[in-house]
Amino acid sequence: MVLERPEPEPDWPQHLVLDAGYDTPTGWEATVDHDYYPHIAPRRPEDRPPPPDPPYPARRWVVERAHSWLTRWRGILVRWEKKPENYLGLLQLACALLWFRYYLTLAPWLRS
Repeated sequence: MVLERPEPEPDWPQHLVLDAGYDTPTGWEATVDHDYYPHIAPRRPEDRPPPPDPPYPARRWVVERAHSWLTRWRGILVRWEKKPENYLGLLQLACALLWFRYYLTLAPWLRS
């Protein structure tokens, strides 16, 4: 069911939040012309130096990689099991197989 948007009341200004890509004169004019109160993030000045490198690299890709490997098993992706113990066992088996395959193929230097 599609509902029509009610007309804004004059007592309540309509706010519009935009990212730094709209921090241009055209972006400001378009929001004001359409009766919005703009909240636009400022662009970073060009003369400001970039932030320093973090002391430790980000490790999120490790988790994302493991999730993508685990979704190759259809039983984990769809979750056919009704009991949580069975699902946990399948998940542990899949993790053990992933570790075993990694150990055999990608990390021969670990076996020395």
